[in-house]
Amino acid sequence: MKLFHSLDLKLKSCLIALLGSAFLAFGLYHVHSFSGVTEGGVLGMTLLLDHWFHISPSVSGFIMNLACYAMGWKLLGRQFIAYSILSSASFSLSYRICEQFPPLWPQLADMPLTASLLGAVFVGVGAGLCVRIGGAPGGDDALAMSLSHVTHIKIQWIYLLSDFAVLVLSLSYIPLNRMVYSILTVLLSGQIIGFVQTAGTHPVENMET
Repeated sequence: MKLFHSLDLKLKSCLIALLGSAFLAFGLYHVHSFSGVTEGGVLGMTLLLDHWFHISPSVSGFIMNLACYAMGWKLLGRQFIAYSILSSASFSLSYRICEQFPPLWPQLADMPLTASLLGAVFVGVGAGLCVRIGGAPGGDDALAMSLSHVTHIKIQWIYLLSDFAVLVLSLSYIPLNRMVYSILTVLLSGQIIGFVQTAGTHPVENMET
């Protein structure tokens, strides 16, 4: 409890971070990893490393995220780092749990359009909930929030630029025709994140100023 008070963490926000990152991990495993439709940013990089080097996203994601969080420490503050580490740890644990079970929808491998739409919802809502409370389940979220804070460019457009860079690398293992669906899911998930972050009342202000 002392740690919660020292960082001014809110229990409700912590629960939202846990829920959002678990939702994200569920979608990444059951939709993206078996459908041939990828994502951008750190999520896309974890899938690329999983394909080429068989490194579980639960491991590679956590390492890359910590590196990105370290870079955003001064700008986004202790609260942001605390919520982000909580989100990242929840994502890694949730993904590891999902790996113990077969995919729920193996038929998505033959339904790329459905996979891209469904995947966008999981990523957009899951990451959006974490961003809304002032955290980030992925290092690219931290990067996008930092750049948005500095440049005042809407966060969904920053996501778009960083995601496309990873998508180009993903062409090394994903056929070009599947990449079209990956671009669709990246476009949609970025917009959903921006919507979830600002929908309804003002987002919870957890970042230090």
